[in-house]
Amino acid sequence: MSQNSTDQFFKNPVLGHPAGLFVLFFTEMWERFSFYGMRVLLINFLTMAIIGDNPGWGWSAENAGALYGTYAMLLYITPIFGGIIADRYIGYRWAVVIGALIMTLGHAAMAIESPVMLYTGLALLVIGTGFFKPNMTSILSEMYKAFPEKKDGAYTIFYMGVNAGAFFGMMLCGYLAEKVGWHWGFGLAGVFMLLGTLQFWLSKPLFGSIGEVPSKENRQAEEAAAKLSTNEEDKRNPFTLVDKILIVCTTVIGLLYAFNDPLSKIGNINLFPFEVGGLSGQNFAILIALLLFLFLVITRMMRYTLVIRHRMIAVIVFAFFTVFFWMSFEQGASSLVIFARDNVDRTLEGGALTFFNIVNTLLTVVPLAIVSWVLVLLAKQTWAKIPGSNIVLAICFLGVWGVAIWMLYQEFTATSSEITVSWFSILNSFFIIAFASTVSKLWDSKFNPPAAIKYGLGLIIMAIGFGLLAFGAYGIVEGVKVSMVWLVLAYLFHTLGELFLSPVGLSYVSKLVPGRMIAFMFGMWYLAIAIGNKLAAILGGQIENITKEYSLSTFFLIFTIVPIIAGILVMTLNPVLKKLMHGVK
Repeated sequence: MSQNSTDQFFKNPVLGHPAGLFVLFFTEMWERFSFYGMRVLLINFLTMAIIGDNPGWGWSAENAGALYGTYAMLLYITPIFGGIIADRYIGYRWAVVIGALIMTLGHAAMAIESPVMLYTGLALLVIGTGFFKPNMTSILSEMYKAFPEKKDGAYTIFYMGVNAGAFFGMMLCGYLAEKVGWHWGFGLAGVFMLLGTLQFWLSKPLFGSIGEVPSKENRQAEEAAAKLSTNEEDKRNPFTLVDKILIVCTTVIGLLYAFNDPLSKIGNINLFPFEVGGLSGQNFAILIALLLFLFLVITRMMRYTLVIRHRMIAVIVFAFFTVFFWMSFEQGASSLVIFARDNVDRTLEGGALTFFNIVNTLLTVVPLAIVSWVLVLLAKQTWAKIPGSNIVLAICFLGVWGVAIWMLYQEFTATSSEITVSWFSILNSFFIIAFASTVSKLWDSKFNPPAAIKYGLGLIIMAIGFGLLAFGAYGIVEGVKVSMVWLVLAYLFHTLGELFLSPVGLSYVSKLVPGRMIAFMFGMWYLAIAIGNKLAAILGGQIENITKEYSLSTFFLIFTIVPIIAGILVMTLNPVLKKLMHGVK
């Protein structure tokens, strides 16, 4: 894209940025609304008793965790393939639209509430996310190619869209599902996914050639430049036949493992019906896949210079500790949902209910008013060019305001109320919005610590949240419920830990890895997050078993002690990691 066309793109800005950024902001917001709106319901719906005013399916936490874990794991693997397809064949914009439409169908399927449609819906959501997730940020990156100094601010605004969508999705889909019926929550997620897709498609005139199908000539020019470059980091490192075979083998075994976990627990179908040396077939297969993958990574790294090799080792160390973080943090989607439902006193009345309603109203109305104001600013700048997109966005916001006002009215007119389980999940998004700028300013000050220290602090701070839950749950007997204060404090510490650790990882992958291997290493990074998500669901599914055998406090102590040990360990590795990074800060 030429400098002139980029300058043109930056005309008529909104809050100092191109109007196109805010189209992406709202597109991502509605996608996150639907994704988190469904995510906060799934475990609750599957494990809810099959009798009652709003019955679920009565699954055990272990079975629900097995299904959710595989779904969450695949969400971080399919984007690797979606990014490749968009890069080479269909372009970023078409990938976003295709992914969004597939996800809309997935939400619609889940609203039907039958086993076949649930599994179909989850499969469609995984495939759709593969197309959608990597290509939104690719469009954003391409928009700011000629203005790198503005990119940090753009990503901050975009990230706020992510959290605004997650916040409202969990709040409104969760409230409808728990108070009216599950299919209402699943259905609302799909409605906004569809409308978000439509507003993005109708905004095409704003983006010019950005995100279009890549031309063959451009790809050939990039490859030719790489061949001629004298820079070691630009030199190609083509995949050998052995590399490709190893990638296929590890991918197939990994996918079979992911599917076998829920199949064996829920459907009694075992894809690995054998044992080797006391190991189950499933565990033996995944061990072989891990060894093959390590061989692949090591042999590829050996083809680079010593400095580049060292930097890539540093990335692998960070990826390893990333597994421990997400293994604990993602309890928010499994065990903490069950804990909030079954073990937290959520009933309010009198003054406590009035205070909660005031807080809840402020939490709902203030962010919604701010985002609506951004919508008005966008409409002023783009009405002449994309009226259809603005009309669809206005319909979206009228719908959200309508559901929000109805929700608040229901709560204010009640004499007593039980806070929804999903309400606690919005705290993560709220605390991110509240504290993200403060943590960002800390990193820009003289107190900016090395990456290993940030990682260690992130793990330890998050562990404190689980420590508070272990303390709050200590000594309680069956039938006794803990104060919701402990859960609120836990989410606060979990979010602070996330802000310390999560943004650091991807930043260092981009800094440390040579351009010709960045796609492979990003893939490995997302694989680490995928493994962390799967482990989180497996361990979270044991909350009932561990509580029955030991205590609820013991369950939370696991996620207190393990991350603290990991955090201390990564901080002690700081001198080694500094040497491996060879000056990258």
